Amino acid sequence: MSKTVIPLPVPEPQPLTDAATLGKFVRARRTQAGMTIHEAAAFCGVAVGTMSKLETASGDVKLSSILTVCSMLGINVTIEAREG
Repeated sequence: MSKTVIPLPVPEPQPLTDAATLGKFVRARRTQAGMTIHEAAAFCGVAVGTMSKLETASGDVKLSSILTVCSMLGINVTIEAREG
């Protein structure tokens, strides 16, 4: 029996200031797509542990893995210089 995935709302666009903010976006996009964490990890080509760390902001995740997951789940990551 497959697990039911409850879609979470995607947070409003905001500056990426910490890992928890990114994790909320990743979890929301995954659940909106109806994927379990195992399905999303396979879809993105990362380990389940990596996906879990990313969503819960617990532990370090390689930047290349973060960018891959964001790309695969349709999350835009923008970088710009701060003023001052």
